Amino acid sequence: MTAGLWQNWVLPGIWTTLQLLLFSAALATAVAFTVGTARTHRSRAVRLLAAVYTEVFRGVSALVLMFWLFFVLPPLLGWQMVPMWAAVLALGLSYGAYGAEIVRGALNAVPAAQREAGIALSLSPWQRLRLVLLPQAVPEMLPPFSNLLVELLKGTALVSLLGVGDVSFAAYLVRLATQESARIYTVTLVVYFVIAFVLTRSMRALERRAKANVGTVAE
Repeated sequence: MTAGLWQNWVLPGIWTTLQLLLFSAALATAVAFTVGTARTHRSRAVRLLAAVYTEVFRGVSALVLMFWLFFVLPPLLGWQMVPMWAAVLALGLSYGAYGAEIVRGALNAVPAAQREAGIALSLSPWQRLRLVLLPQAVPEMLPPFSNLLVELLKGTALVSLLGVGDVSFAAYLVRLATQESARIYTVTLVVYFVIAFVLTRSMRALERRAKANVGTVAE
């Protein structure tokens, strides 16, 4: 692979993939905590709405949703969505639904005695969530969130079908230019592996720190 191909296509592709990962993960995290917390709300209507969201977006293909946001939604609203943001929105909403179940499970795993203690101290629901439940639930969320983040990284490859210049799209262009399929796709596999490895190591360090803050030891 020549230096020009690397500099002009592969490196920009890596940067685009990292941007997609960052923005999609941020949206997915916001969705996960909002919907996951709503799944534990005392109001049945709130729980029902959150459950409907989770089931719908877990049951819809992220790729089809991406196409729908890019090709179907703009004519309905009268404006065209940029491919990058259509991809971010589709990935964030889809993976956020999976993350919501992680949040719900971790919050429900907090011992009932801790909730009762918060009530006994006259803490508001928001204070109980912020001061009692989340500090204990977040360390338990991090391992499955780490797996979900790696899955999201691999899911970013779908954006190449919209012509977004991520790593996968760059690999396709380089293959057309050089006809070196084995070499370019081997490099692409290594790129994804390196990014995933850094993500998992970082999440592992974050998990150890979170567990240390609540007095438990990461295995």
